[in-house]
Amino acid sequence: MKSWASNLGGGSLRDTIPRAALAVVLLGVLVWFLPGRRPGEEGGHHGGHAPALDLFETAGVSELKEGQRGLRLALPTLDGRRMTLEDHAGKLVVLNFWATWCEPCTAEMPTLEALWQQYRTRGLVVLGVSVDRGASRAVIEPYLKHHRLTFPILLDPDMRTARAWRASGLPATFIVKPGGEVAGVATGAREWNSAEMRALLETLLPMAH
Repeated sequence: MKSWASNLGGGSLRDTIPRAALAVVLLGVLVWFLPGRRPGEEGGHHGGHAPALDLFETAGVSELKEGQRGLRLALPTLDGRRMTLEDHAGKLVVLNFWATWCEPCTAEMPTLEALWQQYRTRGLVVLGVSVDRGASRAVIEPYLKHHRLTFPILLDPDMRTARAWRASGLPATFIVKPGGEVAGVATGAREWNSAEMRALLETLLPMAH
């Protein structure tokens, strides 16, 4: 089965969209072309039960159809190691594409950190993928320190991975279930530790053994 990303058009964010525009939520570009359920439609991950379907809508996340697997991801970390999605195969991954100059990204960072702190012991990991050009540690490390961010940060300085995942605007966040299936995507800032978001994510956490 083809991945969901293979069905989407794409191009260079830097080549086609001015930097200032990237910081604005690009409503409709990604949402309307995703092969997922839109509000009011039936179907989805939860067997047609309305309360479960509403969890995606109330959290502001576009749900994807079952079987939509994420693409391979292998990127360097700030300390020179290499991290992949497979390193977190048994966990729920919140994969966030961001940049230091992106104001909506900065606005949601505290909520991603709060989510990470609350659920990391329950099998959730937040991965922040910086698309800053050059990915300079001199730029990124002070940013992380200033905002007190402790979740893992990966570097995508040429935006090759962001393009592959069809991150149409910043921030773009993918929810990847244990095993690699992409459950949903949010383009634009979200309150990741809100009651609505936590209610959704708790249904996707790995089962306790």
